[in-house]
Amino acid sequence: MITFRNIKKIYTGGMNTVALDDVTFEIAKGEFVSIVGHSGAGKSTLLKLITAEEKPTSGEIFFNGEDIIKLAPKQLPYHRRRIGTIFQDFKLLPKKTVYENVAFALEVSGCLNKEIEKSVPQILEIVGLSNKIESYPSEISGGEQQRTAIARALVHRPALIIADEPTGNLDPISAWGIIQLLLKINKLGTTVLLATHVKDIVNNIKRRVITLDQGRIIRDHSKGRYAI
Repeated sequence: MITFRNIKKIYTGGMNTVALDDVTFEIAKGEFVSIVGHSGAGKSTLLKLITAEEKPTSGEIFFNGEDIIKLAPKQLPYHRRRIGTIFQDFKLLPKKTVYENVAFALEVSGCLNKEIEKSVPQILEIVGLSNKIESYPSEISGGEQQRTAIARALVHRPALIIADEPTGNLDPISAWGIIQLLLKINKLGTTVLLATHVKDIVNNIKRRVITLDQGRIIRDHSKGRYAI
């Protein structure tokens, strides 16, 4: 599904910063992969290359066999709809209900009301929020807010979910609940790419772990542990 070939990313400016250096890997459809490393290791840059928010300095990136570096600007919205992204800070609209936050992702894509009314309740049931559809973000817990964000990311039925430090603002119990939800989504067939620095989470998942250090892959284990 995802292929990186000899990717180098250098941020130019006052100082040339090498964010990624000769990074090569493949992620198959249906995998659950954790990307780990210290702050500044290159995790966020790697994710931005997949969503085409950044372009590499050199190398090749393929998504489902398509060279995403060569995508025209008008093709980028379609590419990004194939990817659901979850962030640490939820990014919910405070004046919209749980239902409306998820529906909004379909509205801006031009979906018909009939499709929205069918899809949103289905997704909210998957994430365990059927009883919170009329609640506002301020009325639900942090874990429920993140579940709402996951529902919003899922509503387009993406091929890939990118979770960028999704448990960073949560207590340990809520955090593990979010990880279990991501594992459930993965079991349903969606590829999941998790960027995290939480060792206990990575070690308990017992799935593939790619470890970055100073922009280079230093470890890639099929059932790895977070160890630097």
